[in-house]
Amino acid sequence: MIYILLISVAGMLLLQASGMIPQSSVGGPMLIALGVFLGAAAVAIDEAWKRRRGALGWALNVIVCFVAAFLAAPVAGFVMVMILSPFANGSSLASAGGPVFAISLTGTLIVTLLAGWGALKILGRWR
Repeated sequence: MIYILLISVAGMLLLQASGMIPQSSVGGPMLIALGVFLGAAAVAIDEAWKRRRGALGWALNVIVCFVAAFLAAPVAGFVMVMILSPFANGSSLASAGGPVFAISLTGTLIVTLLAGWGALKILGRWR
C-alpha cells in the first residue's frame, strides 16, 4: 500500500510540476480525477492480488474502492480548501499554483487512497 501511495503522489506532483494539469478548463479536474481513480484501482487490484481473490472478489474490490474514493475525494478536497485557503493568493488553490496546489493535490490523494484502503479492510472483515 505504501508503494502505491508514494508512486501515486509522485505521479500527481510530476504532472503538476511539469504544467500538464490545465488551469483554465475542465481538463485539469478531469486529469486529477483520473489520477485519483487510477490510484484507487491500483489499491483494489493490489489487495485482490495479495488475498488471492476470485473473479467476483476482484470485481467487488474495484467497486468498493471506487465508491469509497468517489465519496472521500470531495470531502478531502473540501478539507484541503478549508486548511489551505488562507495561503492561496487567488480565488482557488489551482489558480494559486505552486506549493499550495501541490500540498492540496497530495493531501487529497492520500486521504482518498486511504479511504479506499480502509473500505477494503472493512470489507475483508465481512468475508
